[in-house]
Amino acid sequence: MEDDILLSKDSYQLIIANINNHKSPRDYKVRDTILSIVDEFFNTNNSTLLYICETGDNKQRMRSRLFEYWFSTYTRKSQFTTISSSIIDDEGVVNYATIILRNDNPCLSEIISEFTESIQALSQKPE
Repeated sequence: MEDDILLSKDSYQLIIANINNHKSPRDYKVRDTILSIVDEFFNTNNSTLLYICETGDNKQRMRSRLFEYWFSTYTRKSQFTTISSSIIDDEGVVNYATIILRNDNPCLSEIISEFTESIQALSQKPE
């Protein structure tokens, strides 16, 4: 889905949802499917992919670690830059976000700067 929350450049959100709310088994097919989606996305786009962990059940930290682990097993990971961060919202909930972009993205530095600035701005408490 197109993203306009954190980044102004051509960016999309990766949303992984457990719509039936059943406990997910440790199934490598899930990892392989998600990595295939990421692979296909970057084969056809040189955009930014933003992954934000769902927070409704307080398992966002685990989701972030799991996604980072999955991505670490990706055979083409050396062709990408990933930056992960966390933001504590007004209610004290920790939100996790990761951007993934190809190293040959012509706006790589700009996107990294914008993401970093957005995270810093969202992390500051209003006065």
